[in-house]
Amino acid sequence: MSMHEPDGHEHEHEERALPSNLRRDQPLVPVDSVAGRALMAVIAILTFLAALSAGAAVLAARASEQWRGAVANEMTIQIRPDSRRDTQSDVARAVAMAQAVDGIEAVRAVPKAESDKLLEPWLGTGLDLVELPVPRLIVLKLKSNASPDLASFGAALRRELPTAILDDHRLWVRRLSTMASTIILSGTVVVLLVLTAAALAVAFATRGAMAGSRDSVEVLHLVGANDAFIAREFQSRFVRLGLRGGAIGGLAAIVVIALLGWLASSLSAAPEAEQLQALFGAFEIGWSGYAAVILVATVVAAIAGLVSRFTVRHYLRILA
Repeated sequence: MSMHEPDGHEHEHEERALPSNLRRDQPLVPVDSVAGRALMAVIAILTFLAALSAGAAVLAARASEQWRGAVANEMTIQIRPDSRRDTQSDVARAVAMAQAVDGIEAVRAVPKAESDKLLEPWLGTGLDLVELPVPRLIVLKLKSNASPDLASFGAALRRELPTAILDDHRLWVRRLSTMASTIILSGTVVVLLVLTAAALAVAFATRGAMAGSRDSVEVLHLVGANDAFIAREFQSRFVRLGLRGGAIGGLAAIVVIALLGWLASSLSAAPEAEQLQALFGAFEIGWSGYAAVILVATVVAAIAGLVSRFTVRHYLRILA
């Protein structure tokens, strides 16, 4: 053996002298570590919460469209019971007056049994509602793109039937729109807050990884590695963590949303389920909702990569 050729023991001594992250076949930033797994769990939880919030916002938007579409094309007439008047005759008279109005497509007097059934979720079953002053309802369906003269019709209805009230649902439409907008805005704010929390978690994790790899970074600088190379190493590691955590959290959110939809459909016979279905429709977020969940998971991974790169650049400028 030549005097200038190092033996195997010298190779082992040189490899032991290097930082652990720079040994042969070892990445600069370990991917599978306790801190990495903890960060991936945090990202998964945050993605799960953000995806649920995004799904709830999409659900509220879809339900709001259904509400406004159903309510805006309908009106109701309430006939309040009066012991001095024949309620059934008043209902028949109100139906005849509504059928004579231009712009009203269909008129249906709701049977008393159906009106009583609407009260079951609040009052329970088996109650005798004869003595209660439950109003009789008449549902009016408007023609598409029609503008009936509701002011004149309402005034004529009050003159003919003092116990009748015309409700054109404009107040309900405004309230439903306000409520839906509040839910959507709240969901959006929650998503932004969760994404901010994910960015902060990645930033602190990146600074911890940089502090643990300071010797390795200094050696890389000595052998000529530039800041862009080092930043790419850290960025690729945190992008992988973000993708894994985002995929786990997003998949969990999709499973929970699908499970809630299945439970809502399987329990649709119960009165409480009918009320929920009236509020939230079929409890389906549709393809747009699932696309929003996938987008949230992708944004989390992108945030992890961008924040880690920015943090590494900032840390390297401090070391310089």
